[in-house]
Amino acid sequence: MDSTTQLTALRMGITTPVRTSGTPVHTSGPPSSPGPGEISHSGSLVYDPADPTGSLHLRAARVLNGNWTGTSTVPSRGLYPHQWSWDSAFIAIGLRHLSPLRAQTELETLLGAQWADGRIPHIVFNPSVPLDAYFPSPDFWRSSTAGRAAGAPRTVQTSGIVQPPVHALAVWLVHRADPGLSRARSFLHRMYPRLAAWHRYLLHRRDLGGGGLASVVHPWEQGMDNSPCWDAPLSRITPAPARSFRRADLDHGAPEDRPTDLDYGRYVRLAADYRDRGYADGGGDFAVEDPAFNALLIASEHALARIAQELGAAGTARHARAERLTAALVDRLWDPAEGMFFCRDVYGGGRGESGALESEQGSQSGARIPERRSQSGALGLERRSQSGAHAVEQRFQSSAHASERRSPSGALIPERSVAGLLPLILPALPRDIAATLVRTASGRHFGLGGATRLVPSYDLTGHAFDPHRYWRGPAWFNTNWLLERGLRLHGEHARADGLRAALLDTAGESGFAEYVDPYTGEACGALGFSWTAALTLDLLHEPSGADQVVSHPGHDAFDKTHGSTGHSTTRHSAFETGAKGGDRG
Repeated sequence: MDSTTQLTALRMGITTPVRTSGTPVHTSGPPSSPGPGEISHSGSLVYDPADPTGSLHLRAARVLNGNWTGTSTVPSRGLYPHQWSWDSAFIAIGLRHLSPLRAQTELETLLGAQWADGRIPHIVFNPSVPLDAYFPSPDFWRSSTAGRAAGAPRTVQTSGIVQPPVHALAVWLVHRADPGLSRARSFLHRMYPRLAAWHRYLLHRRDLGGGGLASVVHPWEQGMDNSPCWDAPLSRITPAPARSFRRADLDHGAPEDRPTDLDYGRYVRLAADYRDRGYADGGGDFAVEDPAFNALLIASEHALARIAQELGAAGTARHARAERLTAALVDRLWDPAEGMFFCRDVYGGGRGESGALESEQGSQSGARIPERRSQSGALGLERRSQSGAHAVEQRFQSSAHASERRSPSGALIPERSVAGLLPLILPALPRDIAATLVRTASGRHFGLGGATRLVPSYDLTGHAFDPHRYWRGPAWFNTNWLLERGLRLHGEHARADGLRAALLDTAGESGFAEYVDPYTGEACGALGFSWTAALTLDLLHEPSGADQVVSHPGHDAFDKTHGSTGHSTTRHSAFETGAKGGDRG
């Protein structure tokens, strides 16, 4: 047993199996010497790589051990010395293969910093880290004072904004990794009310466009911090003076790979204004409905339904809500002419006026977005009376009808981002839309399976494309992992297998880089990045083709336990098969 394995076993109280003919056998006495690279949890073998010295498994485990603080995992030791929200969700998804107990602890630490209004903050600060090690630091956010009205915790310092809601999905997958341990620790019982409050906050406090989707109020909230999708709405923001803050990120990265000082000044201004409003939602100048953020909310709503069922409640209302949200996502953000989803600038065109800004942006970028108008509230009531994936698909079979609709608020942002492909993770996505997304991902804008090694964060042909600048072109492991799951979910197994292989090769060759050049796989940003290592572990533990399972119609798309029974054809979620970088705020 090497030092990484020993450290993991000691910290987590892990027992070690004796291996006989490939089958773990447990003894009542002291553990016998295991085979090379064996790591176990709750008495069961997790993995046994054939080449322990250079094993990708153990290399990934070493990254996660090196970034472990005792209660959570930092994204990287130098650039990101605190706990980040969606990082921890992805990290827990990988950690469940190494130690379900540690994966549970990761999520418990994060949700322990939840605010009373339900929000899960995007950073939980480590008090032992010096204030000048990261900006914005706790003294900028002032969560315990500025966030008092919103119910910020008094005993821990956090930021005041949020990140994508991957958490219910992570909690469910961590539970499934070791249900016995989870039940013994009442893991789901403790997590469910916090997750339910988190979703209520997003669905009620953040529906700033009035169309049923959650809005982000800062680019850092969406996670793809420096995306060109934010350029137009950010142009309305007066930047904070450069002398009013010091960028600690430039101590760890080349300026040409980081956000510009102008953009950073706008990020700081937005965050300071939100803080000075007591973190009250709805009063700022930036609100964007993002397809990836909302797709992850929908996926987590399905997962929350399964958690409710595990706890003895019916999950049907949450499944129905997830399907209504899928319909709203298509209604407000899908563009059939362009073959993908786009962000909606809720305040674009003058806070609900017609899309003048939309037309102007379309002419500037060469991407024309059809104007659409949401239909009346009667349509919303009609949708609520329908249930199931078939109703959603039937509602949107005709792309021509979708192109005729206008939104009552805001304008679509004509920038092609990987965020516009990520609704592929949704089991109730209409089939024609899923097929179109696959064609778009495989075409000249993203190069899946062709021009690129991994799918870039931004349009290869876009005016702002840069293969190295943060979220303006580089490929990221979490977005490609999500795409791999989505491709497999919708039957694109050959493409999913190719992307999986490319992810594993690139992770190992790049030293588990934060992000990479999409063409060459050249490492960018921090090395030894936690979610890259964690999602590598997840891919290594999920053999391709393992998710070719169908489930009962109407059952949770994440529930693998309802395998093939003669019923057909509700698509089974790819996540149930197993399945940051820069400023980050």
